[in-house]
Amino acid sequence: MIKTLEDMIRSFCAYGLELKESYGFTHYLCTLIAALELAYKTSMHSSTPQASELLEKAWNPRLPYDTLKRDFIDIHPTARSFNKIIYKERNHSHRCIQDSIKY
Repeated sequence: MIKTLEDMIRSFCAYGLELKESYGFTHYLCTLIAALELAYKTSMHSSTPQASELLEKAWNPRLPYDTLKRDFIDIHPTARSFNKIIYKERNHSHRCIQDSIKY
């Protein structure tokens, strides 16, 4: 994970504050840095079989919806459709919980 994070930061330093993909989508460093931090903190590290967020706070956030900021959705075109799926599943699980409480 650290190598991937390092490669992404090096790419931004080499190409300026925006990186254009081969298919035309532009990534901006200011929107990606928070997502990179979240990915780093919630990934398993090789030295400890735990995520750093879990070790620091004794809590690993539910991903991706609970920690997803509204500007994260514009990181990649497919993230918007993924967010719709997560939202639909979250509503379904909420209804199931409510139904089980009523039962």
